[in-house]
Amino acid sequence: MTFLLIGFISCNTKKNEKENQETQIKKQVTAKDILGNPEYLAISYGGYREVSRDSQPTVAEIKDDMKLLSAMGIKILRTYNVQLPHAGNVLQAIKELKGENPDFEMYVMLGAWIDCKNAWTGLEPDHNVESEQNEGEIARAVALANQYPDIVKIIAVGNEAMINWATSYYVQPAVILKWVNHLQFLKINKELPSDLWITSSDDYASWGGGEESYHTEDLAKLIKAVDYISMHTYPYHNSHYNPEFWKVPESEAELSDIEKIDAAMLRARDFAKNQYNAVKEHMLSVGENKPIHIGETGWATISDGFYGPEGSRATDEYKEALYYQHMREWTNSEGISCFYFEAFNERWKDAGNQSGSENHFGLITIDGQAKYALWQLVDDGVFEGLTRNGNPITKTYKGDKEALMKDVLVPPLGEAQPMEN
Repeated sequence: MTFLLIGFISCNTKKNEKENQETQIKKQVTAKDILGNPEYLAISYGGYREVSRDSQPTVAEIKDDMKLLSAMGIKILRTYNVQLPHAGNVLQAIKELKGENPDFEMYVMLGAWIDCKNAWTGLEPDHNVESEQNEGEIARAVALANQYPDIVKIIAVGNEAMINWATSYYVQPAVILKWVNHLQFLKINKELPSDLWITSSDDYASWGGGEESYHTEDLAKLIKAVDYISMHTYPYHNSHYNPEFWKVPESEAELSDIEKIDAAMLRARDFAKNQYNAVKEHMLSVGENKPIHIGETGWATISDGFYGPEGSRATDEYKEALYYQHMREWTNSEGISCFYFEAFNERWKDAGNQSGSENHFGLITIDGQAKYALWQLVDDGVFEGLTRNGNPITKTYKGDKEALMKDVLVPPLGEAQPMEN
């Protein structure tokens, strides 16, 4: 009897060990597994609540945010720099949540900020020389990737760091290439996980989808060096800078206001698709064929500037909801990850003007109100028991859609086209 009992315990122990090993194998997913997988929705995350980043969100506050994002189905998030404690605190928060609940899943695209010489100093930026701060930034990213290999699945070298309109800090592609090659070399030497993916996250034009001036030899080398392309596309901003797609065409002049708005938002989606396809075309032209994912795209809900009532009239919660829906449907169906910008409003981005659009790209407000894009999730109860800043998650406009729609503006009419002879 004792022998049978010992044999049973031994078999049971081996069975449990095998199940544990299988669970561990299952959970050690890679960037290749999660990018482009619609079961791993992605988002850009900044947890800042105040008008200055001097006030860092605590690990406890970040954990509350992570629970909210998880409830939304988000499993990959993007951070932007490791100069400040924020990214490290995000990783610590995820680690603690995984410790509390082994089924909790959240992975990170870790951003390393890249600047040119004299960026943010008051001196004239030198766009042909990189900042001496870049080396330390890359080293910090490497350290965090090695400290949290089960969470950090991607390192992004720079954010909009090659686009010429980033006049405060942009660098030449050779700088990004240098650091991408450095990280790839560390992978080969087993100083970084071999399945960690390396990219740079930049405007579609920086990846060759726009002006030919960007079609350089260094860009071609960079495309070959990265594991995938992370491109940004913003129809929202282009409603001011390149408004042809946005204005109501003469053929739609007789539609109802809501039909005009709905049609404009489909054109906005198609604008993003066209920029994606332009990047793909350039990538193929240099002899590469690798994944392209969207590192940023989004739609603000308040603007007193270019995009508001006196501007392109693009800004409100109804349009944000449509854009979010259209982009998720398109990218999920095509196997494209979309790091939607962004999870929560952040008021530091335009600290001097709280009605500035940069402060209002979030799907959730700072005090925990879900914007129209997420109202259905509130109704479905996915946020039940969760809070932000101590507040339960409620709907903006107190859930009154009629009140919300009063703030929705119709895009301007396009200019009539001349009649052909």
